[in-house]
This record gives sequence, C-alpha cells and structure tokens, in this order.
Amino acid sequence: MGKYIALSHLRVRTSQRLSVLLIFFSLISSFASHIERFCILGSLLGSMDFRDGAHTLSHKLSRCIVTIGNLGLQLLWYILQITVSAWYSISVVGNLFKSYFISCGVLKKYKSLHLGKVRYLAIVIESEEACQISKVVKLLQWLDTIGVKNVCLYDMNGVLKKSKETIFQKLKNAKSIEEVGEVVTQHAPDHMTLEFLSYVDGKEAVAKAANLIFVENLKRHNMAGDPDVQILLEPQLNEALQIVGSKGPEPDLLLVYGPVRSHLGFPAWRIRYTEIIHMGSLNFMRYGSLLKTIYDYTKVRQNYGT
Repeated sequence: MGKYIALSHLRVRTSQRLSVLLIFFSLISSFASHIERFCILGSLLGSMDFRDGAHTLSHKLSRCIVTIGNLGLQLLWYILQITVSAWYSISVVGNLFKSYFISCGVLKKYKSLHLGKVRYLAIVIESEEACQISKVVKLLQWLDTIGVKNVCLYDMNGVLKKSKETIFQKLKNAKSIEEVGEVVTQHAPDHMTLEFLSYVDGKEAVAKAANLIFVENLKRHNMAGDPDVQILLEPQLNEALQIVGSKGPEPDLLLVYGPVRSHLGFPAWRIRYTEIIHMGSLNFMRYGSLLKTIYDYTKVRQNYGT
C-alpha cells in the first residue's frame, strides 16, 4: 500500500503542465512577432521623408506613437501572463512535493489530528468521475486510515448509490447508516458508517416535507375555522425533514472532487455551517493532500453567531 501511495504522489499533473508549456511557447511566439513589428517600425521611421508636409509628418508620428503604446501594453500583458503561469507551476510542484513528504511521514505535525472536529465528513464527486469505483474505495480506505469513520457520499446522478453494494464488498469494515440505530456523530465506531445520497433524494425530501407541513396546516385550519396566515419557520422545516427521514447529520467538512467548484446540489439544509473545500479531480487525488486538508480544518477556530 505504501508503495502505491508513493507512486500516486509522484504522479505529475500532465495535462496542467502541458497547458502551462503551451501558454509559455505561445507567449514566446507572440513576443517574437512583436519584436519583428518593432523592427518594421524602426525601418519605417528610418525611411520617413521629412521633406513631406508638416501635416503628413505629424500623422505618421502619431501612428507610430499609438503603435508603440499598443505594443508596450501587450508586452506588459504577456509578462503578467508569464509571471502568473510561472507562479501557478511553482505552486503545483510545491504542493506535489509537500503532499509526498506528508505521505512519507517526513512532516511530523500532520500526524497529530484532533478528529473530534470531523465527526461527520461529506464527499461530493462529479458523476462522471464517480464511475471510478476503485478510486472511491481507495479514498474511503485513506479516510479509514486517517481515522474518519462517518462519511456521506454524494453525486448528482446516483452513481455511488447504485454501486454501494460493490463498495461494501470491498470495504469489509463498513456499514450503511440505515444499519446503525443510533446517532453516528455521538460515538466513535470501530467501523466506517457510510451514507449515500443523490440529487433526487434532496428533491424528494423537500417535496415530502412541504406536503407534511401543508397537511398539518390544513388540519389546524379545519379545527380552528378561521385560518391565520401561516409563516414557515426553519424549526418547522427541520422537524418535517426529521419526520420524513431526511434530516441526517450535518457534515463538519465537505470535500468536492471534480472540475466544478460547487456542492452540485447537496441538500442545502445540511450544510449550514459546513466547511466546503474543492479538492480537484478524483484522478489526481493524493493521500498527502487529503491529510493536509483535514489537518488544516482541525486547526481552524469556528465562531458561530447567536
């Protein structure tokens, strides 16, 4: 396992590096073309006939000044692009090496985790990447190794929910949240507790809760006779969601794997105080990055308003 993790951490983001190289070469090409334009401009100035009229001379000079100004601005823009591209490349390489050192145990501080702050973790995966069940299982094994035992898996199209039997077969110490008869966030189990959600679950939950609230208000109206204007409050919605069985634990931390920086429709009533972090593509997941993200979250002090 250690060998596999080490190899996975040494894997370079090839597509990102290629894109940076392409940008760099295109900038060099553009810079060369601008140098050529400067040479043409110089020859134009050298061949200018100063015996022409004052009007013609001033017109040519103004055109030359405008051209020089535009070239200068474009040159500054290309220099800025090169600087940003270089900074991004250095940042990617730095994070790659840091992740590798964390995985190898060189950075000792990442071994001391206060997992009491991560009682429930949610993972949102883009549906196309969620089809890679082997990577999802590897991610869950890493979380189990770190000590995170209560996990919610979500994707919009329900790919993970359809594959949960396969996931349970590969994770011998995992149980479904339906099998656990107690609140999972109030104890530290010796096994992983998994919850599977999709976009449909959120829509059905809202529809059931709204229907329940409507029926309750209708009963009060029939009993009281004269209806009052009913205002829907948050406690009523939470109670209705709890009754219909859709008021699960609120994740402390939500990790998003995929190209989009979005929770992709994860039930909004469950992430009111949740920290959301984008982890990039599932294809480039790294144990060191996962451990660093959880460590950084446990060191953050959260203040809740009243």
